[in-house]
Amino acid sequence: MLANEYVVNSPSVTYTDSHILSDYTYRINSAEQVGQKVVVTPKEVKYNFKVDKKVPRLGCMLVGLGGNNGSTVVAGAIANKEGITWRTKNGVQKPNYYGSITQSSTIPLGTDPKTGEEVYIALKNMLPMAEPNDIVWGGWDINGADLATAMERAKVLEWDLQRQLIPYMKNIKPLPSIYLPDFIAANQQDRADNVLTGTKEQMMEKIRADIREFKKVNALDQVIILWTANTERFSDIVSGLNDTAENLLASIKKGEEEVSPSTLFAVASILEGCPYVNGSPQNTFVPGVIELSLQKNVPIAGDDFKSGQTKFKSVLVDFLISAGIKPVSIVSYNHLGNNDGKNLSAPKQFRSKEITKSSVVDDMVKSNQILYDGPEDHPDHCIVIKYVPYVADSKRAMDEYTSQIFMGGHNTIAVHNTCEDSLLATPIIYDLVILAELTTRINIKNQEDKDFHNFHPVLSILSYLCKAPLVPENTPLVNALFKQRACIDNILRACVGLAPEHNMRLEYMQPKKMFEQE
Repeated sequence: MLANEYVVNSPSVTYTDSHILSDYTYRINSAEQVGQKVVVTPKEVKYNFKVDKKVPRLGCMLVGLGGNNGSTVVAGAIANKEGITWRTKNGVQKPNYYGSITQSSTIPLGTDPKTGEEVYIALKNMLPMAEPNDIVWGGWDINGADLATAMERAKVLEWDLQRQLIPYMKNIKPLPSIYLPDFIAANQQDRADNVLTGTKEQMMEKIRADIREFKKVNALDQVIILWTANTERFSDIVSGLNDTAENLLASIKKGEEEVSPSTLFAVASILEGCPYVNGSPQNTFVPGVIELSLQKNVPIAGDDFKSGQTKFKSVLVDFLISAGIKPVSIVSYNHLGNNDGKNLSAPKQFRSKEITKSSVVDDMVKSNQILYDGPEDHPDHCIVIKYVPYVADSKRAMDEYTSQIFMGGHNTIAVHNTCEDSLLATPIIYDLVILAELTTRINIKNQEDKDFHNFHPVLSILSYLCKAPLVPENTPLVNALFKQRACIDNILRACVGLAPEHNMRLEYMQPKKMFEQE
């Protein structure tokens, strides 16, 4: 059963006109090695949550507004807002937000004691959240084409839909962006006709001015900045250059070559108090950026959208290892023909993508020392990406998973996945923007704190949506997809005083049901 609205009937939850307040008992197990034994100590921590119910007027500025993802994000939001339908060979299609967990997935609230049926609510209705139809979109691109032209060039959406969107899209043009040829493939040069000039500091200050102007003109309460532009090469981490916030700001002032465009955007965003999300695999978040976000208490999240092949890999490998099966070889092949694929045909940019794709199984391997008995015992993991222009945005992904099974046997699973790349990535962009904004309205304190405070600025809660999740220092990295999703669900549940879903169902495992009504 799907509920449209709900209220929590508990003394631990208080609803006011402006906030939802909840008392929450967080239970964890501390496991310590003592001699030859592990001593497990259950612990409880009392937390208080406070959620601001007022959803701000929200804007999002995309770096790469004129790309496949950027043009599809804006087109999709307009189609949904205006209720535009279009005809395909299979009939009339209505707009939707399929692929977005905030808009198209549900969370269980509990079980109906009379029927035993689980009751669900749309994730977007768990707490007050922004609606993608209401978000104001803008941003930058190194190519100056209007979004109608960009949409046609991308070849993502059906033509009958494009035709109806042109009047809405033709007057939207990207702002000039930062183009530093050393960081992206040389084959992008012919697109770069809408670029900023000046020193790195001057370009960064222009980005800051653009953010302020966008916020003012559209009367926005908050702006999220999200990178969905070309994959850059990795930046070198250099002592004295980008290792601290102070050194990074000084390096921008000096115009140091190793400061990337994405890092300039991130610094500009943080200095303007705007959450910043990195949707590509490069190491935008050098140590100096992370330190700056901590100093300014401005959220950051990334890296790299987790859309198709990698998301499936994180599910399948988790299943195999949790089933006691040992993956020993994972080979992933991709070919695609959009501009992302063209840029990734350059070795340095491909290396950035290879790093994020390769690390996705690490925590799952580490979780089972019966199967993997040391750091050198690890699956062979090979990744290939090829640019094939003809297939355009319709990416082909082929994977082979070879595992050791009982008594020296082997099992091989081969998967072929055809997906429209931008139609998987676009709903993730909506989710990242909506959830990043929501985190700014959630405050928390434990029993020892006097005052409420925000979540840590490094938003590990968004790991479900990223290939290479950014997590705070000394925080375990989790790539297993269902654990990442459970993190989101259970934090939202905690905000309204509900316990995590444990799936034990003890009330149905005894002769007399627990909680049975008299």
